[in-house]
Amino acid sequence: MTATNSTRGFFASGGPVAWLSIAAVMAALALLVVQLQDALAARRERNLTQAVYNESADILATVREQAVTAGDSLDRVLAASPDSIGDQPYIVISIAENRLWYKQGSSVLFRTRVATGTGKFLERPGGSRWKFETPRGRLVVLRKDVDPAWVPPDWHYVEAARKAGKRLRRLERGMSIPVAGGAILTVSGADVVTRYPDGREVPFEVLEGKEIVVGRDLIMPPINTNQRRYPGVLGANRLYLGDGYGIHGTDAPTSIGRGASHGCVRVRNEDIETLFRIVPVGTPVYIY
Repeated sequence: MTATNSTRGFFASGGPVAWLSIAAVMAALALLVVQLQDALAARRERNLTQAVYNESADILATVREQAVTAGDSLDRVLAASPDSIGDQPYIVISIAENRLWYKQGSSVLFRTRVATGTGKFLERPGGSRWKFETPRGRLVVLRKDVDPAWVPPDWHYVEAARKAGKRLRRLERGMSIPVAGGAILTVSGADVVTRYPDGREVPFEVLEGKEIVVGRDLIMPPINTNQRRYPGVLGANRLYLGDGYGIHGTDAPTSIGRGASHGCVRVRNEDIETLFRIVPVGTPVYIY
């Protein structure tokens, strides 16, 4: 008898019993898959907790290296030892997974997806070079901001000019740039304005992606002018981590879940409102 005839004979003679046996095997396999998924999830949670406690020495070594060039705020961060965390809640952020967990011990109090740095480079010919990465190590929530405005660094204007195909021109206080109709572009008080021949001054209104352009030039406003502040870009709240980095909302929600920022940690606007409410100043933040 061939193998095919044997199989047919089994189903013909076994009938319902044969089919019930197959169903039982399939159910057992499905249960095994579910148990395996649960075990993997539990293992990942344990690994996250161990990343905080068991790898703190490596994290601190990285932060100490960064502190040489990053300034005093990281020195203040290092003053808080991870060994004394006790039962204090803390934040863990995975750059690889673009996820954030707010934990207390092994308990997860809140979790969400984030966007972190792209890791890309931007270089200004003959000048500065920037890498857009989220810093790894142990940081601390230094303050909590309401309605934070983004103050674009120089690299924003370098990047914007390149995208627009324009030359970059830095505007300094006391300078004037001729524009149409005999007017000039200049700084008056806290504003970059168009000053007309009759003495009228009209401040520029700027948004991200709508910078000041005069002819072939994209203008970089001076620091401490209103045109160097973009409201609404960072959401309603920010947890400030020092050295220009923070956890904040975004006006680009589709970026969440991938490497899309210039270094900060973006979350959805509703998530930053929750974190702002439940996370106190002084909370450790572990980024790996």
